[in-house]
Amino acid sequence: MKKRIFALISAFVFLIAGFGITTISFLTYPCESVSAATSLSTSEIRLVQRRLKNWGYYTGSVDGIYGSLTRSAVRKFQQNNGLQVDGIVGPQTAAAIGFSIKSDSASTSNNDLYLLAKCVYAEARGESYVGQVAVAAVILNRVESEKFPNTIAGVIYQPYAFTAVSDGQINLEPDQTAYNAARDALNGWDPTYGSLYYYNPATATSSWIWSRQTVVTIGKHVFAI
Repeated sequence: MKKRIFALISAFVFLIAGFGITTISFLTYPCESVSAATSLSTSEIRLVQRRLKNWGYYTGSVDGIYGSLTRSAVRKFQQNNGLQVDGIVGPQTAAAIGFSIKSDSASTSNNDLYLLAKCVYAEARGESYVGQVAVAAVILNRVESEKFPNTIAGVIYQPYAFTAVSDGQINLEPDQTAYNAARDALNGWDPTYGSLYYYNPATATSSWIWSRQTVVTIGKHVFAI
């Protein structure tokens, strides 16, 4: 009899515990979609929705609410543009959509270094150290130019600007050499003397790029303005 009572009590406790866990999960799950937009204002969310709607990613209302439809649209956009697929509009995704979000300077600096190193590694890991610094320098020169977006993320994720973004190699983790090259470029080293473009003449197919004025050749890359 005592064993039966103990079994009934245990079953009841487990039932309550299970219900509690289920309730907690039910209450916290919707917060994921809200937390994804904590750094965005209502107007910024509307901007994201409007642009993704124009590009065919979003089918909902432009209401400034970061719900499941918006999150799903962001994930599709990220997947198609070589971005980290998390459904969150962080600095890189925002730049790819066409705007910038505010963050503290230290965080921005670290993000810039990391993203720059990723692009260097993806685009030029087979080049000499100077060649890797040169690729980073071109990206920074574009940031300073009125012809290009004014952020590192904006330049790197500008549509069709870099092969490594198109083919997904931008998602590879950079090594220490790429970090060092990115840091040297950020500190002002520019082996390209202000170049805005680079290409490999052995693989380049664009007739336009061949028309650019050559500044210097470093390794397999020609740097031009």
